[in-house]
Amino acid sequence: MTSSCRLLCLFLLGVLSLCVGCGKEEARRIPPEVESTIGTVTDDITNERYEKIYNEASDLWREAATLDQSIEVFKKLKTKLGKIENRALSSAIEQNNSGGPLKGHAFIDTYQTKFEHGEGMETFTLIEKNGKWLLARYFVNSTALN
Repeated sequence: MTSSCRLLCLFLLGVLSLCVGCGKEEARRIPPEVESTIGTVTDDITNERYEKIYNEASDLWREAATLDQSIEVFKKLKTKLGKIENRALSSAIEQNNSGGPLKGHAFIDTYQTKFEHGEGMETFTLIEKNGKWLLARYFVNSTALN
């Protein structure tokens, strides 16, 4: 391989590396409105405003669980895991669905979360309705819940 060919290959490899790196960063971006909704839900969980979460959630949430069931789950999470100490974004997936339960514009954000009594993964699923982001699902996976 000639030196000019090697140089061209190294240049292309460098450009490809930059493109791949940029793509990963873009996939992790969350719109401020989505971050704000997650922040509000987190604050409501911390302050045990479970009825508020239920009432402000999407229809999908209310179809999946009653108010009493939702409150029971949030109380169990608080008892077993305690308060959130910190979290780091693991993935952010934006979807535009033409059908199914998450019809329309949706974000599914997953965080590696440290709680008072253990660690776990939190997943927030939000859907956009009339220009507002609503909680559709909230899921925590942790061995501390066993």
